[in-house]
Amino acid sequence: MHILVTGGNGFIGSHLTERLLDAGHEVSIVDDLSTGQKTNLDGVLSNPRLKVIHADLGDADLVKQVCQDVDVVYHLAAAVGVALIAKQPIQTIHRNIYPTQLLLEELRRLHLAGKKVSMFLASTSEVYGKNPKSVWTENDDLVFGATTKPRWSYGASKAIDEFLALACVRECNMNIVIGRFFNVVGPRQSGAYGMVLPRFISAAIAGKPLIVHDDGKQERCFAHVSDVVGAVVSLMNTPSCFGKIYNIGADQPVSILEMAQRVIAIVNPKCTIEFQSYSQAYDDDFEDIRRRVPDLTRLRQAIGYHATQSLDDIIRDVWRASRA
Repeated sequence: MHILVTGGNGFIGSHLTERLLDAGHEVSIVDDLSTGQKTNLDGVLSNPRLKVIHADLGDADLVKQVCQDVDVVYHLAAAVGVALIAKQPIQTIHRNIYPTQLLLEELRRLHLAGKKVSMFLASTSEVYGKNPKSVWTENDDLVFGATTKPRWSYGASKAIDEFLALACVRECNMNIVIGRFFNVVGPRQSGAYGMVLPRFISAAIAGKPLIVHDDGKQERCFAHVSDVVGAVVSLMNTPSCFGKIYNIGADQPVSILEMAQRVIAIVNPKCTIEFQSYSQAYDDDFEDIRRRVPDLTRLRQAIGYHATQSLDDIIRDVWRASRA
């Protein structure tokens, strides 16, 4: 097939692009390199089945051009990282909503003209906001904070993406799968936008203190990018999954403090931990989520999903990649 990957120079997008090329597909990527890196695709740039376009997906003419002869679209392009969201809320909202709108409009036009193009929409656990449940299922309420706190602009904008996609499913019966990512980690992930594991590993390699925000008791579930990409491809290869939303990630919670301690034990036992307030790290009105754990029942039932790598395996893999 001919497949379009938006955000293909990004962390997850580059791994997905490699997986699709390995499967024999022709892949076109579009990435404006705002957060993605050219080097992420160094290993496959010579592949004759890869076409790379560095451009802004907010260009309607470009969207129409790149969608003309594709069979499947994986839409991963978006603003990324807590630090970027806190500092650039306008950019966050624009990047998350407008390109998605353009893509859906063009795929809807093609659909009505008789050409069905399947689409995967990458969403996020941030859409749950600060829902107080201990484990989140796909039909749970979205609970956002005040509009005066820019943190929530990310989850709200991605929720709009989901509403737009599901409207296309409802009105036109388009083939769309929505995946909500939970703390995906692995080689090539940058710590520049607040991502915690690459930040910790970079500090440990350099022999510097690992900076833990607040008290470090926030709980997260970390999934290796290879497991996540495998789940995404499997969902798109399973027609019964079209029109549905899936949590994608791992479901074994660990505190951020414990994560720092495990990185130190594996990478550099001489390192120490320092604590930093949210106001020091981001701004005075930053809000965080204390616990973020997905219910993966729907994903397991749909494709038999299970994570293949433990947290220690993930830490060692990211460490090896960081030294390469």
